[in-house]
Amino acid sequence: MSKQTICIVSPALAQANNGNWQTARRWAQFLDARYAVEIASDWRDSAAPDLLIALHARRSAAPLARFRQSHPARPSVLVLTGTDLYRDIQSDAEAQASLERAAALVLLQPAGLAELPPRLRAKAHVIYQSAPALPPAARPAPRQHDILMVGHLREEKDPRTFMQAAALVRAPGVRLLHIGGALDPALGEAASATAAEPHGRYQWLGALPHDETRQRLAQAHAMAICSRMEGGANVIIEAVTCGVPVLASDISGNRGMLGDHYQGYFPPGDAPALAALIDRSVSDPAWYATLQAQCAARALLFTPEAEQAALLDLVDNLLHTELNGP
Repeated sequence: MSKQTICIVSPALAQANNGNWQTARRWAQFLDARYAVEIASDWRDSAAPDLLIALHARRSAAPLARFRQSHPARPSVLVLTGTDLYRDIQSDAEAQASLERAAALVLLQPAGLAELPPRLRAKAHVIYQSAPALPPAARPAPRQHDILMVGHLREEKDPRTFMQAAALVRAPGVRLLHIGGALDPALGEAASATAAEPHGRYQWLGALPHDETRQRLAQAHAMAICSRMEGGANVIIEAVTCGVPVLASDISGNRGMLGDHYQGYFPPGDAPALAALIDRSVSDPAWYATLQAQCAARALLFTPEAEQAALLDLVDNLLHTELNGP
């Protein structure tokens, strides 16, 4: 008996190496044992899959609409990103229509449920992303403390706050390392200028392969995420699953990942507050150990086994309902 087919529509493919692509790649691997899975940047009415998974309400609106119109009885899943939840579904007609069209909605952390219209929450499912656990790596030097930011340079990630914090940190041996490509040329120029400052702490490493990024993260003292909006950042998961504490902007998407009682938040856009957290992480070992413990507790949510089980449960149920009726 041939496998049922699934198409994952992702606006970003491998060359982008961003969160959407990492989710698409990982989900294809999770589903592959049971289903025949294809990843594509678009879908048109040829060889229609039994189920369509669309990443991003606005950017995947057209293929989702075509699939729903051509095959109204076949199920579809819409995975909501940060720009979906915290911007597009508030004002963009296509993103709003995507919410209606999909048979199921997937959120990457529970705080995002509050952003959905109440009548649509019943078809929403929270599936935490995952990363394989890595043991904390040996630090390059006993007195070196690398703070890593991972994310392409675009306004939603607010890389300027990370750059500005570099001039305010006072703890010895701290470097602020930024991995990511310059999707916004102006932010790329700002990163180059900041990295060129004499005796500065900021270094821009550009875009790096995923495996190398994860190894650098495992060696870091802490990871900073400065975003203005996030649906459920996979980089948080990759940090906590290798024992690296997170210093996070206090936004809904980060709270949904790290919990309301996490002690490593700073106000969005507040470079002095981020610098103060970096200094404290070096000078206050007890507080740093608290962050480590809080992150270790959250890591239990982010195992590949848990993500795969939740995804297969959703897909199996949707396809079973489609085949046999409600």
